[in-house]
Amino acid sequence: MMNPSPTPNTAFCSWSGGKDSCLALDYARRMGYEVTGLLNMLTRDGAYSRSHGLSRPMLEAQAQSMGKAILFGRADWDHYETVFLHHLTRLKAQGIAVGVFGDMDLMAHREWVERVCKQAGLQAVLPLWGMDREVLLDAFLGSGYRAMIVSVRESALSRDWLGRTLDLHAVEAFRKAGIDLCGEQGEYHTFVFDGPLFDHPVPFKTGAVRGHQGYAFMELMV
Repeated sequence: MMNPSPTPNTAFCSWSGGKDSCLALDYARRMGYEVTGLLNMLTRDGAYSRSHGLSRPMLEAQAQSMGKAILFGRADWDHYETVFLHHLTRLKAQGIAVGVFGDMDLMAHREWVERVCKQAGLQAVLPLWGMDREVLLDAFLGSGYRAMIVSVRESALSRDWLGRTLDLHAVEAFRKAGIDLCGEQGEYHTFVFDGPLFDHPVPFKTGAVRGHQGYAFMELMV
């Protein structure tokens, strides 16, 4: 059977489960891209997402609420690019032409996603690139999205932030603390559980807090 030919507006979203990838998907949809699926990279054992420490069932619950297919890769950092590129090639073979990414201004990240997408024959689209942090957060919160803080870099924020809702009060506290308002340096990560892209709120329960290499993560369970 021949592989389907890619159509120019058919895309996947590199999905973290947090606010940046969610807003990037939303913006890409408004730009005319048909985002049919998500790609998330897990730890080598498949237990948690590499970036946000979210469990696979929670990410699957998000995808189900959005009506999206989700593809998972599993890798340690040494093999991350090889595994990621393998899945990009799979997506291209399924007719995907575009990869949507939530990067804002870290040039090394942009160069990496553009390079691996080019190797797989895909176009990289970064809808949030170069946008002001205040504008992005206003757009996210003003659109009705709801997100919980699930990870903090402990040198920047205390564990007390875990489980708190990302809202205007939190943004003001981040400003006073002198950290990146969007947590682009890893100061915090979020889990989006409701909003315009979701058919219904994602149900979850909070669990234990665990630490790893200077970061603290709150366990979420279906």
